[in-house]
Amino acid sequence: MKTYKVAVNLELTSKCNARCIMCPQELIERPQLMTAETFYKALERINTNDVFRAVIAGYGEPTTHPRFMEFISAVGDHPGRFDMVSNGHLLDEKKLRHLDGKIDLLVVSFSSIDADVYRGVHVKLDHERVKTNIAQAGKLLKKTSLAISLTPLVECIETLPETIEWLRKQGVGELTMSPTLYNRAGTMEKHEQATQTLRRIIQEYRLHSQELDFIPSVKDIALQFWHNRFRCIPRNSDLFITASGDYLYCYNDISHKHTFGHIDQLSVRQALNKREKMNEIPEICTNCNMRNRYRVGEVTSVAAHYLYGKVTKIAMA
Repeated sequence: MKTYKVAVNLELTSKCNARCIMCPQELIERPQLMTAETFYKALERINTNDVFRAVIAGYGEPTTHPRFMEFISAVGDHPGRFDMVSNGHLLDEKKLRHLDGKIDLLVVSFSSIDADVYRGVHVKLDHERVKTNIAQAGKLLKKTSLAISLTPLVECIETLPETIEWLRKQGVGELTMSPTLYNRAGTMEKHEQATQTLRRIIQEYRLHSQELDFIPSVKDIALQFWHNRFRCIPRNSDLFITASGDYLYCYNDISHKHTFGHIDQLSVRQALNKREKMNEIPEICTNCNMRNRYRVGEVTSVAAHYLYGKVTKIAMA
């Protein structure tokens, strides 16, 4: 039976030093740190036969973990690709130099160059400190790519041109934005902006759309679709490992309530096989705005990208 690859979302911690308005952290009943034992077991489970990309992210800030430096060293020795998402507050020179070359892509979430807008979105973070860290990252990182994830909130769009101008002056080559504000089980209605509006903004400012970052190829989409009882591309293309080591049904379940196994008992492939038989969970899926996110155009884009890669490999052989 042909298998498919997924992205893994690895949560070093579900604790966070920020209270961003787009992240309902209060829904996590027991925020915790991943233990070293669980972390090394997770690394053992993440293999390149099943996983094309692992992202250190989750619902906490990875740089707050007391064993962050140790864990990054271990990631650097792993044969797979590892990226990381951070709010940037603790990404000082020491951490940046340490992760350079060990992390493939560092993504920093940033809302606005305007201090008032930033403080209203990234609550509890120091705007100037984050700006300094971003500027340092642009200068220090030689082997790790740097990207900025621009917050797709109505509050941030007015200052977007100034924000983009400042970031490009810092040498940031990749500016990204999601065309959909993740509506985690219906918690984000008051902040939601139409996807078509965000798509226009992404195109106007020549941003990288995060639409397909968790999908490796059209072949994998097809296999995910046919193998899974619940035909949901966002859920089926990503496997979330929580700080406790549990496999989460869907990354949009910020409450961490719907788990279906632990890395101690199940490999990634066994977890995927188990999830394939699971139906939708109304509590998560009914109000989810990610469910129908992938339109024909996006899937066609993946197909073109995949075929181009195959043709290029043949031509170079």
